[in-house]
Amino acid sequence: MGTITVVGLGPADEELLTAQTRAAIAAAPRCFLRTRMHPAARVLSDAVAFDDEYEKGESFEAVYEAISERLILESAEGDLLYAVPGSPLVLERTVELLRDAAQSGRVTVEILAAMSFLDVAWARLGIDPVTDGTRLVDGQDFAFAAAGQTGPLLVAHCHSRRVLSDIKLAVEDGPESVVVLQRLGLPDESVFEVAWDDLDRQVEPDHLTSLWIPELDTPVAAEFVRFEELVRELRERCPWDRVQTHGSLRKHLLEETYEALEALDARSELDDREVEAELDAHLVEELGDLLYQIFFHARLGAERGSFTVADVARSVYDKLVARHPHVFGDGAVDGVRGPEDADDMARRWEEIKRDEKGRASAMDGVPMTLPALMLAAKVQERSEGVGLGVDRGGRAGVDGIGDALGTAGANPSVESVGEILFETVALARKLDIDPETALRGASIRFMEQIRSTER
Repeated sequence: MGTITVVGLGPADEELLTAQTRAAIAAAPRCFLRTRMHPAARVLSDAVAFDDEYEKGESFEAVYEAISERLILESAEGDLLYAVPGSPLVLERTVELLRDAAQSGRVTVEILAAMSFLDVAWARLGIDPVTDGTRLVDGQDFAFAAAGQTGPLLVAHCHSRRVLSDIKLAVEDGPESVVVLQRLGLPDESVFEVAWDDLDRQVEPDHLTSLWIPELDTPVAAEFVRFEELVRELRERCPWDRVQTHGSLRKHLLEETYEALEALDARSELDDREVEAELDAHLVEELGDLLYQIFFHARLGAERGSFTVADVARSVYDKLVARHPHVFGDGAVDGVRGPEDADDMARRWEEIKRDEKGRASAMDGVPMTLPALMLAAKVQERSEGVGLGVDRGGRAGVDGIGDALGTAGANPSVESVGEILFETVALARKLDIDPETALRGASIRFMEQIRSTER
């Protein structure tokens, strides 16, 4: 097994190569380059470059894994030199993989020190990164790498507008402006300020582009952005996820909703403050499955350039604030004092929704895909919200059901049976009982009765 000597080509052209690196290149029997897309790569004109892996790889991680494996195979033939842009120990994933392989005994690796773009960046920015507490993050993994951070941040590998766009979308409340650093140490070096909102519109990024963010008002959310990245990766790499559409996901959204409801039913038998680890863990799992469906639909929207999960969150945030004037408006109250207050706020909620959407009727916007019992409860609720109620014949509750039964007995039909069910829903609501839950409970009890009889 030969030794892989890893050298760095520095941040710019060959003028910033160390003497040790030059000597290693001159003495190396075989030389390999991660990429020729670097100003100093011309000093290794006869080296074998791995740019072909970028054409074949499905992701950057796949590319870096392929390069490291090829180098390990080549080392079986003897010593070799491997050159990477910048410093081997600064955001160089292939070197990380080689070091992991060395720890497991698969290969011998020697790493030589080199100048990185960081040294030039600190000079251009005029800062001490240690004193200022600066963190270096990879732009290709910004959402996860910067999670929980508020700055200052130096973001490397900002090589495309897609990366810049992802960085901008990952930040809920960005700064007014940031500093772009390009081609540091080269004759066409450029350091300039750009407005945060124009980051992915006015900047022409290349493979030598970095970003300086002095401060973020709010940290990037860790778990949510990691989850969004997972959904994106599954969409790109999983054969099943690749072929899904909004339409094909519909049944899965429905199934996950019902499974979450089942977990809620099991949990609701306890007091909300009571701890039941197993039931809570099950509820967390089912809510997570439902959250995945929402993120998946948002991912499809992002691929069309239409909306992202951030837009989904922003939309419901703005809507909830607008529909809670008693909390966020001029007439804010300390809390709900009783059922009457809660009922009044529910009516105000419906009024605000009608005004927002310009609905002419209380029945506009009722989802016709609701299960029948839920649909009946919804239209009754809406009718009461505009003061019409459901007491159409002057009778309500048990009397209303009795009248409907009499009609059905005299003239049985789909309509008359429907009236019985509709009046039953009205009775359930009058007793503050969810009709869907009540019927489901009755069905489950009957199932158990049948099982008991069969036994």
